[in-house]
Amino acid sequence: MMKIKSSMLADYYEFTMAQSYLEAGVQNTEAVFDVFFRKNPFQKGYGVMGGVDQIIELIKNFKFDADDIAYFRSKKIFSEEFLKYLKTFKFTGSIYAIPDGTPVFKNEPIITVKAPIIEAQIMETILLIYANSNICFMTSARRIVESAGEIPIAEFGARRSLGENAALTASKCAYIAGCASTSNVAADHQYGLSISGTMAHSFVEFFPHEYDAFLHYAKTYPDNCVLLVDTYDVLRSGVPNAIKVAKEYLIPNGYRLKGIRIDSGDLAYLTKKAKEMLVEAGLSDVKICVSNGLAEDTIKSLEEQGAVIDSIGLGDNIVLPDFARVGCVYKLVAVNENGEFVPRIKISGDLAKVTTPGYKKVYRLYDKSSGFALADLIALYDEEIPTDEIILIDPSNEVNQVTLTNYRIRELQVPIVLDGKVVYQDLSIEEKRKYCECEMKTIYPEIKRYLNPHLYYVDLSRKLLMLKKELINEYKLRGELDECVKRS
Repeated sequence: MMKIKSSMLADYYEFTMAQSYLEAGVQNTEAVFDVFFRKNPFQKGYGVMGGVDQIIELIKNFKFDADDIAYFRSKKIFSEEFLKYLKTFKFTGSIYAIPDGTPVFKNEPIITVKAPIIEAQIMETILLIYANSNICFMTSARRIVESAGEIPIAEFGARRSLGENAALTASKCAYIAGCASTSNVAADHQYGLSISGTMAHSFVEFFPHEYDAFLHYAKTYPDNCVLLVDTYDVLRSGVPNAIKVAKEYLIPNGYRLKGIRIDSGDLAYLTKKAKEMLVEAGLSDVKICVSNGLAEDTIKSLEEQGAVIDSIGLGDNIVLPDFARVGCVYKLVAVNENGEFVPRIKISGDLAKVTTPGYKKVYRLYDKSSGFALADLIALYDEEIPTDEIILIDPSNEVNQVTLTNYRIRELQVPIVLDGKVVYQDLSIEEKRKYCECEMKTIYPEIKRYLNPHLYYVDLSRKLLMLKKELINEYKLRGELDECVKRS
């Protein structure tokens, strides 16, 4: 199978537009694009940023080789002038992004690309792939971690993922987002994650008797023995045989049974009964791990039912969560005309799809006393943001305003690439993991909750809000808006 090159992972129209830009002589005109999502992932209160590491590798290795040029020539619509342009293509622009592990919210620029128009256009598809996939995995994993509280999560999702790259990316993201370990050998090998794994039902079935399977496994891994007890009957067979192996082999040889795993059935009932049996047998220290397609709601339900759980193995709902479409988009917001960034706006009959114009920056405002994030503010790139008092305006309802005084400001986006050179020193996996944990603690619990999360406000500066309204009114005067937008 041919290895896909990132430079070729693009929609065809990126190149048809690029050739037209070249023929128009505007290939060196600088443009600004924003990446953002219009709704928070999974219809919840927040997302978690990811994919910066892939952006860095993309820029370091982005080029078109002879085979790529031959492919484009075979389409018979690209000129030799354009093919020559691609042959010497090098990204010379700048990319700004919010760091991996940061909580992010709808309608704010998570990535901004400022580059000559062809360069910026060609980057669209691959940047959206990185943003959509990484944010999906980061957010789903973090939500699972939040729902589990102090119970460690082992990510088991590789076999459920939609392809090799997705499996690797999901495991990486899950670990950064707070999962304790992964079962994915390739991910551990590449990123140095914490690896975990016990046995499958096939191992138990292979031997004539469940006890034989447990004993063989205990002899192989006496100091790390976790037994899968639900192949036949958890309470009548699995747990009794685990206890028998512990007493007849492990303890006499100076070891302890580390744990049991239950992968099916009524987990609340079975864990409580299994714990009773273990305690009665003098094995109260044995840990109980559960798996079986768990998600946020089922984890919460198990907690409410008093299930006895020491760890959770989870895969499906990290790599294939419900409502898995993040919906990141890549929109032109400004064009450099004679040294000035002139705003551009996308108008739509769907008000949610009307873009916020201009070359912008995004800030997070924190309460100085509590440390909690209060709101995010989007402003034009050259605006001065007050540090002593600020009025925040809800762009969806201008009557909704709040004045803040006791706050500190942080600019969220950081330079990743400047003038074609990678300038960002990416954090290690462990550093990103710690960073994500710290960042999540700055978000109010009401925003992170599973049901009916509180709205986290992403506001526009007054200057930016006025600019957006002016551009919409300008299009109204031109008669280029449909009735839906005209009535807004």
